[in-house]
Amino acid sequence: MDVKFRVATFEDVEQIIRLCDECFDEKTSLEYAKRVFKENENDKNQIYLIGLVDDEVVAHTKITVIPTIYEDMNTFAILNHVCVRSDMRRSHIGTLLLDESFRIAKEHGCKCVELWSKNFREAAHGLYHKYGFEVMDAKFFTKEV
Repeated sequence: MDVKFRVATFEDVEQIIRLCDECFDEKTSLEYAKRVFKENENDKNQIYLIGLVDDEVVAHTKITVIPTIYEDMNTFAILNHVCVRSDMRRSHIGTLLLDESFRIAKEHGCKCVELWSKNFREAAHGLYHKYGFEVMDAKFFTKEV
């Protein structure tokens, strides 16, 4: 299977949202997604990466590069919404998506890459472990503003 990876453009947003709806039951409105994408499309530290097969988006992740003033932490990247279309899984597209994400992270001078994943995504967790990710000794906290 020939997968091509590239940074997403505004024209890709609809397919990205459709894929995330399938993978995460996301329910993000297209209007919202387009507005936010447009507002941030020139931010070099926010990268929407897509994988294409026959011009269809079959894989996606959002890479956020975070430069810090802390020497030990340095610059790092966080991946979220790592997903592959369900009928394309088990074709190593997830591994290729991570390979490309790490290439981009290195290009941005990142010391490490972190990701968060919801507990119900057990198959994805298998990929992350196989790829060499380790579970951190931390909890992910959230509070609405």
